[in-house]
Amino acid sequence: MDYLKEAPPVLRDYLVYLETIMGRSPNTVNEYYLDLRTFFRFLLQKRGMESASQPFEAISIQKVDLELIQNVTKSDVLDFLVFAARQRPKYHKSQATTYGNDMRARARKISALRGLYKYYCEKVQFFDNNPTKGLDTPRSKKELPKYLTLQESLDLLNAIDGSFRERDYCIITLFLNCGMRVSELVNMDLQDISDDRLRLLGKGNKERMVYLNQACVNAIEAYLPHRVTPKAASRNALFISRLGNRIDVQTVKALVKKYLTAAGLSQKHCSVHKLRHTAATLMYQNGVDVRTLKEVLGHENLDTTMIYTHVVDQNLRDAAEANPLNHVTPQKRDRSNKTDDSAEAPAPDNTRPR
Repeated sequence: MDYLKEAPPVLRDYLVYLETIMGRSPNTVNEYYLDLRTFFRFLLQKRGMESASQPFEAISIQKVDLELIQNVTKSDVLDFLVFAARQRPKYHKSQATTYGNDMRARARKISALRGLYKYYCEKVQFFDNNPTKGLDTPRSKKELPKYLTLQESLDLLNAIDGSFRERDYCIITLFLNCGMRVSELVNMDLQDISDDRLRLLGKGNKERMVYLNQACVNAIEAYLPHRVTPKAASRNALFISRLGNRIDVQTVKALVKKYLTAAGLSQKHCSVHKLRHTAATLMYQNGVDVRTLKEVLGHENLDTTMIYTHVVDQNLRDAAEANPLNHVTPQKRDRSNKTDDSAEAPAPDNTRPR
């Protein structure tokens, strides 16, 4: 899906602004487009501009124009959130999905709409009506990140084998030691490595430098002699697929899933992104302060990194063990003379006023 081919002109202008001026990645902008497309499909049906009997996913939004966007009300937005909360599939790629977008998905939809109206009301000043103004963002439940323990991480590395063992071992080693995103890994070029330093291009085209520990340096040195001869278009890419192309996100996800299964860790419901959580958690548990961790992970806000301070670690376990009441047990009592509780209860005072 490419918004440049599908989006009506009035949405394409905003989305191009996000990518070219604001520096959002094409994947991020495409996700914004999908949320906006869902909203305008809903709106077209609500306004009677599309038949209610028509399949929702078949509705074209090519008729969306500036006038329609300008006339959207806050009630339209709230009705859309109710629709998303009750009728949208929770898991789009599952045949057995439940329905009702969660808080995070609804918050993302509000963010897409808020950005659209900020663009037209403030940036280009085409109109003043902003139905998202003053609208609260749905609060999502903050879940503790899922991660592998140190032993599970070692089991994962030991499970790597096959024709591309050196490449795959290097990939997973970088994930577990550097905490990079999968998009950052697949976009790495040979020239991004300089001695023990690695340049990463993160969200919003923001560059950061991370340092490679000895395990990473060794893994890269072991991989390079086995690097598949790349095609011309991929000659600078660090990681090459078996066909000579730059390795893609889906291939990386598939190989990580394969080795998690081989290591007996599939029940952990782990994923590529969970390896990023693993790296962050292991660093924090072993003394890396949260501000340094923020720079390593490339987080824009410290609040995002703070979630790792809530992970149950050995320090918290030690704190519980250090409590002086830790070893207290209930004293044994002689129950031989115990009478019925009802016999010991005082008689009701019938002289009290009711």
